[in-house]
Amino acid sequence: MAGEVEGLKASLAGAQQKLAELGERDRRAATVNLGIPSFRDIAGRTVTAAENQT
Repeated sequence: MAGEVEGLKASLAGAQQKLAELGERDRRAATVNLGIPSFRDIAGRTVTAAENQT
């Protein structure tokens, strides 16, 4: 029984360590906004209606 408890404690510690590693990886991989405008922000768009030619 005591060996089983120690095994569960070791498994829990390993799982907690893995979760901490994954959390750190997510924090490092977060997107950083560099303030660079997207193409949509800088591209001019002009729409003109066709004239009625009769």
